[in-house]
Amino acid sequence: MIQFKLPDMTCGHCEKTVRATVAQVDADAKVTVDLGTHQVSIDGKADRETLARALTEAGYPPAQ
Repeated sequence: MIQFKLPDMTCGHCEKTVRATVAQVDADAKVTVDLGTHQVSIDGKADRETLARALTEAGYPPAQ
């Protein structure tokens, strides 16, 4: 399970984009989103670096 805090993820549209981005990297990944805390949990085969790069390219860079 990989977790990220995505400060720029604030609405349902953002959530949809994040889910689609993860699906492009790992179509079978299970994604859990909490908009209130800006947290996303990803249970899949892709590594943290690959997911972080994809999310950043989609406009949702993970907080450090």
